[in-house]
Amino acid sequence: MISNQILQNTIEGLKAITRIDLCVVDIEGKVLAGTCTETDDYATSIKSFVDSPADSQVVQGCQFFKIFDEYQLEYILLAYGENENAYMIGKLAAFQIHNLLIAYKERFDKDNFIKNLLLDNLLLVDIYNRAKKLHIDTDARRVVFIIEMAHEKDANMIEHVRVSIGRKNKDFITAVDEKNIIVVKELEASEGYQEMEQAANAMLELLKAEGEEGLHVAYGTIVSDIKEVSKSYKEAKLALDVGKIFFNEKDVIAYSTLGIGRLIYQLPIPLCKMFIREIFEGKSPDDFDEETLITINKFFENSLNVSETSRQLYIHRNTLVYRLDKIQKSTGLDLRVFEDAITFKIALMVVKYMKHMETLEY
Repeated sequence: MISNQILQNTIEGLKAITRIDLCVVDIEGKVLAGTCTETDDYATSIKSFVDSPADSQVVQGCQFFKIFDEYQLEYILLAYGENENAYMIGKLAAFQIHNLLIAYKERFDKDNFIKNLLLDNLLLVDIYNRAKKLHIDTDARRVVFIIEMAHEKDANMIEHVRVSIGRKNKDFITAVDEKNIIVVKELEASEGYQEMEQAANAMLELLKAEGEEGLHVAYGTIVSDIKEVSKSYKEAKLALDVGKIFFNEKDVIAYSTLGIGRLIYQLPIPLCKMFIREIFEGKSPDDFDEETLITINKFFENSLNVSETSRQLYIHRNTLVYRLDKIQKSTGLDLRVFEDAITFKIALMVVKYMKHMETLEY
């Protein structure tokens, strides 16, 4: 169904060009849009016209036209004036709105198809049959983006994103829940993950410029068959969830960059607790004071380089060595040894994951 705002914009545009007042009402006579919305004098005539077999009629100096959605009467258009010019303008307006109905119905059908495709609600044979009927290329390269809003989106937000971002006719923009907007983007043969990162950042900046805050954008891997679009969507969802735990400083996250965080996210909590207990004998690797944790993180950032870490922390090399020795005595792990450093790094990530899951339970 066309929104009343779209109808109003269309009618106002036609009035600006033709200088003929137009009005669209439903079959009950309720005004939906128009440049002259006083229709009380025509209420009885509208009801009679709805029941009549005529497709157009002149009543009380006004041109009446029926607008059908296939064989279902959808709207009555009023063009004020009884001359030939008013009749012609009314016919053009009715034709324009009829075409809008067809276009919006097709978009609704495509939107419904994409939603079911993302949610794996279609059989394989149905995917290809419906895609063919809707003139959707089944072999195009695509990737799924998820834009997460900080709050529940209003009814106009998807339409706004379509206008702002969905400039390509072959891109699909939809939603399956209250907070996330999904962009199924069709790619050129030359486009790869570098372009996807740029596209994600462009989406972010565009919506930020519109006043949106607390946004996150995640995207899956590129797929080359329409049946795999749901796979890219699931990857984007996973990237969004994992990114909040291990990469919360990033507003854009790609599934392909999740690394070991993707594996940890899929571990059962009892196994995580057992791992921490066995490695640290009941202690937790994040029980250190803030200074020690900053030292550890900076040491990891600098690929276990003692000299560079001490320089960036503005401390003497021997001070850093002392801190690392202290950590070794406390945990039994020497962070200067690659294998121990990996164990400690994974343990920090496991603890972060466990804490995140605990917050979800409350």
